[in-house]
Amino acid sequence: MTSAVTHIWRLLRWGRILARHGALRIIEEGMNTPAPVRRLCRVARLGTIQPRVPDYAGAFQAIGPAAIKLGQTLATRPDLVGEEAAHNLLTLQDSLPPVGFAAVRAEIEASFQQPLDRLFASVEPEAVGAASIAQVHRAVTTEGHTVAVKVLRPGIREKFARDLETYEWAAAHLEALGGEAERLRPRMVIDNLRRWTARELDLRREAASASELAEAMKGFAGYHVPGIDWDRTNGRVMTIEWVDGTKMSDLGALRGGGHDLPALARRLVLAFLTQAISVGFFHADMHQGNLFVRPDGTIVAIDFGIMGRIDRRARQWLAEILYGLTTGNYARVAEIHFEAQYVPSYHSVDEFATALRAVGEPMRGRPVSELSVGRMLDGLFAITRDFDMAVQPHLLLLQKTMVMVEGLAQALDPEINMWDVAAPFVGAWIRDELGPEAAIAARLRDDVKTLLRLPDLVRRVEERFPARGGAPEAPPLREIELVWARWQAGRQPDGNHGGASWPRYLLAGVLGGLVTWTLMTQGWLG
Repeated sequence: MTSAVTHIWRLLRWGRILARHGALRIIEEGMNTPAPVRRLCRVARLGTIQPRVPDYAGAFQAIGPAAIKLGQTLATRPDLVGEEAAHNLLTLQDSLPPVGFAAVRAEIEASFQQPLDRLFASVEPEAVGAASIAQVHRAVTTEGHTVAVKVLRPGIREKFARDLETYEWAAAHLEALGGEAERLRPRMVIDNLRRWTARELDLRREAASASELAEAMKGFAGYHVPGIDWDRTNGRVMTIEWVDGTKMSDLGALRGGGHDLPALARRLVLAFLTQAISVGFFHADMHQGNLFVRPDGTIVAIDFGIMGRIDRRARQWLAEILYGLTTGNYARVAEIHFEAQYVPSYHSVDEFATALRAVGEPMRGRPVSELSVGRMLDGLFAITRDFDMAVQPHLLLLQKTMVMVEGLAQALDPEINMWDVAAPFVGAWIRDELGPEAAIAARLRDDVKTLLRLPDLVRRVEERFPARGGAPEAPPLREIELVWARWQAGRQPDGNHGGASWPRYLLAGVLGGLVTWTLMTQGWLG
């Protein structure tokens, strides 16, 4: 188990990098920042020169791969890091210099336990893309098929494990301070990050996600998921169909190819809504580098390391919330929040509806260029604090992806209105899923399933009662020993405080680490 001193040393080192990019200022100046955290920030920035304009994305990029993923996670949390930082973090590019091909070749051969030429007729040594977790090379299989080969960076799993352990330790101590820090649930943020990166660090799971999404979207015309070569895929290597097309970010090339950009924008929005609401399983990394357009106008998605999933009941609530916001039915939107137990019952439904109106009315009927979904989400985050609404981790990826899709759609068609596109789709889905016939069929199906499970349900009813509302039950979080808990445990029954020296050791470790780090950064220590 990593010691507290090691965690503190890592945090100070990362804090120095954040300080040099001006990224600690927002924490120090935050109204809800706990005093101990504010003091640690001041210690971490001693002797640094901070830029006038903070560069949050640059700071996370400089810290390393795990921090890049953390920054992308925090981009979904303007309630936690602020609107300015969240928008800046959306620009965070998950890219690093590629490792040499010799290391890539060794990784492929070791994972398959056979020579490279038994698998591929050729592999281009230059990477076509390199991110924090893996890099991609173009190759031709022994059967003559052109493919993309994605390979994990050597040692990346071990590095992520070390960094995530410190993130968990810091989040546990922050949440234990109570107040706003506890409501924002930083431990759950880090736990979600751990789960997301666990999927990305096992390329078999990414391949399975691509396969599942392809099956779910096969009836959606104009959207394609590349096929997986399962014979050349394992936990560290994934081989997938090569994509020939124009990157969605290259608007000039799209226009030159005769593509209808407004039509592409609508198709992109509808593809996202189909995944999120109809299927409940969506591509959650839909930035412009992960989307291509074929000559026939088909949108092709790549990189399925980050996927989102929403259960059927939550999708019904989500659809009703979106439809209520587009039609101005704020009373129903407020009722859903109380039915799902997102908002505590001691608050007023009518007051919450009025607060929702203040967020939704300025948005209705306007193009994205004038008022964005992103700003609407920021407004929703603001009112959740007033109504003691706990953060819903299962919706964070959805919120992040919605902002991404909005940005891409706006780039393709500045006049697009996300809500005009979404309302007919959501309305039709609600009629199909919540209409009288659908309700009767769903009730019959659920009742039959319940009868079949009755013996087991009777045995388990006590442990499953009461119901938890709309949010799925939170997974158990790992136990983190707090430094002050260890101090308290050290007090002796006879009144001698055997553990009273612990704070002094901690302080000495922090100050000693700070002095050493300062000397190293000034070049006084080798």
